[in-house]
Amino acid sequence: MSITPSTPAHGSNKPELTVSELSGSIKRTLEDTFDHVRLRGEVTGFKGPSASGHVYFGLKDATARIDAVIWKGVFGRMGLRPEDGMDVIATGKVSSFPGSSRYQIIIEQIELAGEGALLAELERRRARLKAEGLFDPLRKRPLPYLPRVIGVVTSPTGSVIRDIIHRVRDRFPMHILVWPVRVQGEQSAGEVAAAIRGFNALPEDGPVPRPDVLIVARGGGSLEDLWGFNDEAVVRAAAGSRIPLISSIGHETDTTLIDHAADLRAPTPTAAAELAVPVRSELQATVADLSSRLRSALARLIDRRRTELRSAARALPQPETFLALPRQRLDVSAARLPQALASGVSRRRLQLAALSQKLEQRSPRLDLARRRTNFEAVSARLANALTLRLDRARRDNAQGRQMIERSAVRLTGAITRVLQQKRRDLGTAVQLLDSVSHQRILDRGFVLVLDQERRPVRQKAKLRAQQQVSLTFADGEASAVITDGQVAPAPAPRSRTAPAAPVPDLFSQDPEA
Repeated sequence: MSITPSTPAHGSNKPELTVSELSGSIKRTLEDTFDHVRLRGEVTGFKGPSASGHVYFGLKDATARIDAVIWKGVFGRMGLRPEDGMDVIATGKVSSFPGSSRYQIIIEQIELAGEGALLAELERRRARLKAEGLFDPLRKRPLPYLPRVIGVVTSPTGSVIRDIIHRVRDRFPMHILVWPVRVQGEQSAGEVAAAIRGFNALPEDGPVPRPDVLIVARGGGSLEDLWGFNDEAVVRAAAGSRIPLISSIGHETDTTLIDHAADLRAPTPTAAAELAVPVRSELQATVADLSSRLRSALARLIDRRRTELRSAARALPQPETFLALPRQRLDVSAARLPQALASGVSRRRLQLAALSQKLEQRSPRLDLARRRTNFEAVSARLANALTLRLDRARRDNAQGRQMIERSAVRLTGAITRVLQQKRRDLGTAVQLLDSVSHQRILDRGFVLVLDQERRPVRQKAKLRAQQQVSLTFADGEASAVITDGQVAPAPAPRSRTAPAAPVPDLFSQDPEA
């Protein structure tokens, strides 16, 4: 480290440093000295990721506190999420933030401190997830009795997968799909949760068959080794699985949170395989035993029905007894049949003769002869009646012509008299109309006052100042303006209106025309 000194002040030989130089020197010193430390403390002030994705909180013990920061990329890969009050061991390097001249630890890995802390955190997490209903027994589904495909989530290199494959092969060979994951470490929880969701996302008719049951398995280990199966993401993936899930984590005494969320817990991976499939030989023996019992039951049933049939047959009368009475009735009917046929033929012959006589009386030839006679008589009467009617019509026609001529003469005279009377009435009406016309009143010196809408003004109260009116005299019209209740003539008089057309004489023509 080299620091360029500035000019000494007032004779002092100590170099002058800027604030940035001093902060940078302290930062480099801290990072070089405490490049890798493991720090145990209690989490305080944890508020989750900030807007930038970085996480800021503090670590404290009984007498001291240090700021801590986890960068965004590191926090996303961590399997453990810090919480206030959690006793942890943080691994990282000590540095400082020059903007505030405070030192802090940049955490690269974090874990719970001690098995007691792990158990306390496990109990808190279990209580919280149980309160959400993820461990409710009503959510658990039964396993299929004979699955076609079994999905296994485990490490592909351990003895667990070999034990499961061998046990399934011994009991009932099935198609097994293995989703390889890490079963220990910080990445194990994310990989296990992704494997469970991946199996559930497979389409039922896709190229990769969708499992009918899932097994999540791992061998034994310490609490820290099995901690990934206590992760909240794994528990939620197991609880949300639509495929029935069997958990087999650790030994029989080991219990993880995925065991509570799974549909069934197996004490060992081998036991999980036994729970997933039945024993083929036992199943075959059971089927053979049921088949034998079925055949025996059918044989006993057939023997019992045969015995019952024989007993019922002995209680029935002989067939000859059933046929004796019908055969006797047939013999009697056969003996009576010839006489009955003869009687029937005679009765039908008499009925035919009677019908023939009635038909002869209603013969069409006789009916046609009667109708021809009636038609000739009616034709003769009709001819006589027409002759008489024509003679009468000739006489009536001559008298009618004379009557019409006399009626025409009388009608012409009546029309002439009516027209003359109407002409006299019209002349009288014309004279009366001319006598009451307003033109005769104007001729006597009166004036007609009209407003702008050409309506007569009958009262002075309806006039207003500066209103323009028209004055109609006997010999024409003039315009005027109202001023102080007086009428002042307008500068340009209007032309006289054309006189009304005389009433035409509608009855001047000859009424005889």
